[in-house]
Amino acid sequence: MVEFNPDGSIKLPGKLAKRKEDDDKKMHDSRCIRVRKEIVSTYPPKSCALFLTLSDKITDSGFIEEIYADSSRKCEVQTKLVKLSDKEFKIEIGTCFRRCSDCASIIRTYKEFLDHNVIEVQGGCTFKQNVNSRFCEEDYFS
Repeated sequence: MVEFNPDGSIKLPGKLAKRKEDDDKKMHDSRCIRVRKEIVSTYPPKSCALFLTLSDKITDSGFIEEIYADSSRKCEVQTKLVKLSDKEFKIEIGTCFRRCSDCASIIRTYKEFLDHNVIEVQGGCTFKQNVNSRFCEEDYFS
């Protein structure tokens, strides 16, 4: 059964509300980043974007640019880093057969740097990563 808040919005189920509360607390109390994955263009050639938000405890954002520069050299897909504000960045992911794998690689690099203190938000992204497989159907056929 769907429940509604007094303002008319849909009330989140307990599990989702707890996860959101935990993520918000993590963004306030620890050194982490939130990565929201979005599809910018759904028509071929598809293009995507990663929206990075730094937590309150991160005061120097220089590592975002350094990790991006290192990761982008390893990627086949063209990417572009845009600084939206002191705490917000956007990584534009171009079109290429390996865009989803390269995007996942960029996120993995940030996770390794921050000891897995990365909150991933699926957003509009339809990519489902299979950890056991190197071939990615999404890379080639979507």
